[in-house]
This record gives sequence, C-alpha cells and structure tokens, in this order.
Amino acid sequence: MLELLSFTNFAFQTMNNEKKDIRNTSLDEIKEFLVEQGEKAFRAKQIQEWLWEKSAIDFDDMSNLSKGLRELLKQHFVIQAVTVKNLQKSNDGTIKNAFKLYDNNIVEGVLIPVEDRMTACVSSQVGCSLTCKFCATGRLERLRNLNADEIYDQVVILRNQALENYQIPLSNIVYMGMGEPLLNYANVLKSIEHITAENGLNMSPKRITVSTAGIAKMIKKLGDDDVKFNLALSLHAANDQKRSEIMPINEHNNLEALKEALLYFYNKTGTRITFEYIIFKDFNDTLTDAKELWLFARNIPCKINIIEYNPIDDSPFQNTTNEHTEAFKDFLESKNMIVNVRRSRGKDIDAACGQLANKN
Repeated sequence: MLELLSFTNFAFQTMNNEKKDIRNTSLDEIKEFLVEQGEKAFRAKQIQEWLWEKSAIDFDDMSNLSKGLRELLKQHFVIQAVTVKNLQKSNDGTIKNAFKLYDNNIVEGVLIPVEDRMTACVSSQVGCSLTCKFCATGRLERLRNLNADEIYDQVVILRNQALENYQIPLSNIVYMGMGEPLLNYANVLKSIEHITAENGLNMSPKRITVSTAGIAKMIKKLGDDDVKFNLALSLHAANDQKRSEIMPINEHNNLEALKEALLYFYNKTGTRITFEYIIFKDFNDTLTDAKELWLFARNIPCKINIIEYNPIDDSPFQNTTNEHTEAFKDFLESKNMIVNVRRSRGKDIDAACGQLANKN
C-alpha cells in the first residue's frame, strides 16, 4: 500500500509538470518508476552508475540506455547540475569558482595546488549562520543547506580543473568552504558516501576532512556513526572568553564540552583530530596563548595547524608577525605537539581561508 502511495505521489507530481530531481531519488524509487513504465528494473543501476560513477549531467550522455528510455527520463526527471558562473585564477595557481546552483544561489569552491597535494575546498551551505568575527562568510545570511549532489558536483568540477590545468589528480577534499558542515549533517555525509563509494568517485575517506566550528553533540554523532573521514576543529583560542569573543558558537559549545566530544569521537573512531588555529596579532599570538592551547590539546590525540590570517574588509584583526608565529610553533613543539604552519593561498582573489563571500 505504501509503495502504491509512493508511486501515486510521484505520478501526481509529473502530471503537474513537476519533474523530480533524479539524484535525490533512491534506487528503489527509480526501479519502481521503470517497472511501471514497462522498462527493466536493472536499468536503474545503470542510471545510478551514470549519475555517481561517471558524473553524467545530461540524460543523453547515458549511451547504454535506449533513446526511448532517455526521452522518458527527460520527461519525468531533471538533473540539477551545478555550473561555474565565474572563475578566477590566483598568481599562485589557486583557482576560485563561483558555483551557480539550480535556484540561482551562489556558493564558492577552491582548488588549491601545492607541491605534494591537490586539494578541493567545498562549501556545504549557502551563506552561514555562525557569525565568526574573522570570517567573511560569517557576514552572509544563511539561505539554505546544499543537497548532497550539489556538494558532489563541486568535487567533480574541481577534480576536472585539477586534471585540465595541472594534469594532476585530486588528492584531498576539505569541507572548509562556505557554511558549517555539521549543521547540514545528513547531506554532508551523503555526499561523502557518493564521493567514496566504489560506484561513485572511489576516493579514500582518509583523504577527506570535515571542518567544524564546534558543535559538541554533532561531533559525538560523528563518533556514533563511526565515520572514516578526518575531523578538524576551528579552535583559534583555547580560552573561553577569547573564543566566545570571536566565535559566538562557543557560548553554547564551550571548550570543556568540545574536549569531551572530541575525546568521545577519538575513542569511537581512532581518528586523530586536527586543530585549526588562526593566529591574530595582539589577540591570540603570545606564549601564554600557546600554553593555553597546549593545556587544552595535550590529552587529545591531535595535530595543530597554525594558519596565517587573511584580512577581510573592515576587520579589526591583523596577521601576526613571523617572529610571533615561529615562537608560538617552537613552544608547542617543545611540548611534543605535532605542528604545521599553513601559509595562505589565493589571497589576491579572496580565495584564502575565511575570505569566501561571493564577491566575484
């Protein structure tokens, strides 16, 4: 009875000229549709292979389907593909894309080429609701979550750009673009499922990092779901007063709650945490700040990325000096912490960390 109702609802939609998004349609629903139309059920798997393994965005590209079936699909379904509205290339080779969505909203994604890896930075929301004081995206209104296929499309486009521009395959994916990934939990995990599946893009989950501003209960949920990808926490201060000043989310997800959630995640998954720490001049760049970071992180299996700040319009923050950065790093390393200093890429086209704001 439920199956009959499901198809009746589908038929009602198509009778009213409302085509269904095929990439948000399950394999079983596609099978049901095909059987009702007198087609073979096994064609559903072929269609899904075209959508997720071969990244087809046009039904006419599905060459092992009959022309009649392709026309039938076009009558009842749509592929709401992401397109590139605008592209900018930095002096350092970084490529920033303004991606146009089916409803004309815009998000940004970045291809970051460095010596030992080719990284795609993708967005998970249109805008953001977290209002971090140092981030350009935080000044935008959050309009909606991205669907899993819209995140997947960003990866495919950036993968193709890596091959076209550098003849190097994509090696890493970071969910560090616009939006808070853990506030779009289901679609983010679904996109990673398609990216890592053998009948998808077949990328290793260990090449994927999801970055969060820190939502303790969702970090624990990642542990319960036994995810295989990496987790990064945008920390930026290991002092509740300072962190709340620049990241209002800390008022409801304080450092103690985050520490508990991160240890829970590690104990469930065995995956080491990455702490992201943007270092601001005269705010969080002293040896006292470094000691607070060490005290917070010392019992959590982790590595620390010290990140150069990328100024945005009207921001009160500035990047600290190289001397302060090195002293900060040296202190942490003296405490046997794993530390990397990340230099910014794509600053000249507003493509660096914290600069994505749909300005192009």
